[in-house]
Order: sequence, then structure tokens, then C-alpha cells
Amino acid sequence: MSMKKQGFLLHPLLHSGNLVEDKLRIRLAPYGIQPRQARVLEALSRMGPVSQVKLAREFHISAASMSTMSSRLIAAKLISRKPDSKTARSNILTLTDEGRKMLLEIHKAWHDMDQIIVDALGAERAQTFGEMARELRNSLGGRRPGGKCIKSKNEESA
Repeated sequence: MSMKKQGFLLHPLLHSGNLVEDKLRIRLAPYGIQPRQARVLEALSRMGPVSQVKLAREFHISAASMSTMSSRLIAAKLISRKPDSKTARSNILTLTDEGRKMLLEIHKAWHDMDQIIVDALGAERAQTFGEMARELRNSLGGRRPGGKCIKSKNEESA
């Protein structure tokens, strides 16, 4: 494939991702949370109580980074942390009632971002783009945090 006229495939993908994330950050700002924090809340809603270490692994971030994020979400009363009764050195994170309420706002924000993509690409192309993005993520070994790595086009939606 010649790259002379089009340039690298990577650059518009990264740039588009940054632009969408910037719009999401602005959309979530009134609620005091960041896009990655929103994803952690959503994962906790699906996974239920989970160790902080396991959640860090699911998001491919260090335990220290997850600890910092968890502390901020605890301060905002969106999650709670308690010692794991099975392992003394581990903490269990749980979504609070406030966190569940916040998920409603997060889902509205995500819907708004989906609509931006649909407006830019059209409904059919946006659907294809989403499917292709999931396929790329899966083929690179990624998966929805808390989910299975599925390489089919019929995979879950996150």
C-alpha cells in the first residue's frame, strides 16, 4: 500500500481519538470526572466488587495509577474501598449509589459522543467504524475491561 498521498494510517486515528476524548472531557467536566474515570465506573457496574489490583490489570495501568484514580473516585463518593477479607494486602472497590447515579450522566455523555460520530460519518459508516475499531482493538489483544477477548464482529459494545 502506498503511503505517499494519504500519509500514515496511525496519525488520523490518533488525532480523531484525541479530538473525541477532548469533547468527552468537556462534556463530563460539569460532573467532575475524567473519561478514564467514567470507564472505571462503568467497569465496576458490570464487574461488581473487584480488587483494586484486578481493576488496574483490566485497564493495563499500574497499581499506583489505579490507587490514585480510586482515591479521587472515593473522595467524590462514587466508589468505596474496603480491605479484602481474603487477602490482607488487597482492597475491594465497589460502586456506590452516587456512582450508579453518575453512570446515568456518563451514558448520556457517551450517547452524545456517539451522535457526534454519527453526524460526522453518517449512521451506516459510524456503525462500520465502531465495528472496525472493536476488531482492531481485539486483534491487538485488547478487550473490554472485565470482558473476554472476542474477535468476532458481534462482540459486546464497549
